[in-house]
Amino acid sequence: MFTGIVEELGEVTAVENLDDACRFRLRGPVVTQGAKHGDSIAVNGVCLTVVDHEGEEFTADVMAETLNRSSLGALKPGSRVNLERPMAVGDRLGGHIVQGHVDGTGEILERQPSENWEIVKISLPADLTRYVVEKGSITVDGISLTVVDAGPDHFTVSLIPTTLDLTTLGHKQPGDPVNLEVDVIAKYVERMLGDRAQGAVR
Repeated sequence: MFTGIVEELGEVTAVENLDDACRFRLRGPVVTQGAKHGDSIAVNGVCLTVVDHEGEEFTADVMAETLNRSSLGALKPGSRVNLERPMAVGDRLGGHIVQGHVDGTGEILERQPSENWEIVKISLPADLTRYVVEKGSITVDGISLTVVDAGPDHFTVSLIPTTLDLTTLGHKQPGDPVNLEVDVIAKYVERMLGDRAQGAVR
């Protein structure tokens, strides 16, 4: 489990295309401290498994299913990525519960800078609209954010200078893809209410 509080802005150093997968080599001095084979690291919100670790770099394999459902397939050497290690038992939950299981991808539609923050408008797939509410939580490229406005096919978030400086959202421009993970609690509530309704029908 992750919290959506990005630990560092890492970098893709190499990409190896395999038959039905892809192997990434990524640099992250913070997240590689104490890393070992089999550990989990979230890369732009996608939970990946460490295959190898050497110095400040680690490799991770990404299967075709993940490449198709996320924006990781667009990464190339030099791409910046948000990195986060899993939450340890007893740590503070600074963001919200993040699984590292991307529900879909959106696209940066618009950026509205102001003096102390920036409003970013992001497209929202139709099948995720019901999970996104004003002032609710959403994960964008692995960043725990609060929804400012929720529309039928988009939502907006307000970014403080720290988020702009330390994550990919400070660099992405209109047209760039982002990974989205909705609040898992909303999905559980939907499932339980659906089961209850079916039970009443029976």
